[in-house]
Amino acid sequence: MELFLDILKVIGLLLVGAVIGFFVAKKYMMKYLKKNPPINEEMIKALMMQMGRTPSQKQVNQMMKQMEKYM
Repeated sequence: MELFLDILKVIGLLLVGAVIGFFVAKKYMMKYLKKNPPINEEMIKALMMQMGRTPSQKQVNQMMKQMEKYM
């Protein structure tokens, strides 16, 4: 019976550690992505110019706001 309780404790602690680790990793990644966004204004301008459009600053700002909404 004691062995069974010890095994349950170990499993419980592993689950608690996994949950805590998940939230710490999520917070770290959100902070990292906010600091180093995967797409910046220069990339948006280059992408629009490759599509044959000359982007205005207003269009670039709109695209940046859309990208931030999903981050």
